[in-house]
Amino acid sequence: MKVAAFNGSARKDGNTAILIKYALAELENEGIGTEMIQLAGEKIQGCTACYRCWEARDGRCSVEDDPVNEYIRKMVEADGIILGSPTYFSDVTPQMKALIDRAGFVARANDFFLRRKVGAAIVAVRRAGATHVFDTINHLFLASEMIVPGSIYWNIGIGRDKGEVEKDEEGIRTMQVLGRNMAWLLKKMKD
Repeated sequence: MKVAAFNGSARKDGNTAILIKYALAELENEGIGTEMIQLAGEKIQGCTACYRCWEARDGRCSVEDDPVNEYIRKMVEADGIILGSPTYFSDVTPQMKALIDRAGFVARANDFFLRRKVGAAIVAVRRAGATHVFDTINHLFLASEMIVPGSIYWNIGIGRDKGEVEKDEEGIRTMQVLGRNMAWLLKKMKD
């Protein structure tokens, strides 16, 4: 089993990555392979609404000059997907939104290939707006027929400066429980 995690932050190895790593550590402790892909520095174009993915139905987006098709391949190969984003004006980053839109559209055009995968959202926030980010990511999961595990609270960690989320004990505990619940669910689904 494998979980692919996508860090939508513009800051590589920042607070969002730290939170994701807490969840991934729990998955690894349960023998589940993990990979974190960081979108920082990548120029990811939004969906162009060309509908070529519906014509070709080859599991790919027609936009070929960015890494999204590689990310879609990783999603297809994974049993579980984590999408993490910091809060940008009460929503996901532009890179994460582009990934959500394009991967979601390609999945729908190709017999809902995200169906019954496990999906978890992780959000870093300075102060407010995180619930909307959490909702944006979960909308992809739920509209794609994915299964979303819970934790002890919304999957949110608080911190602005790099590393500041390490002070959010409840946020860290939430990520750890999320990782354990995701591992449990993945194993139950394989039985």
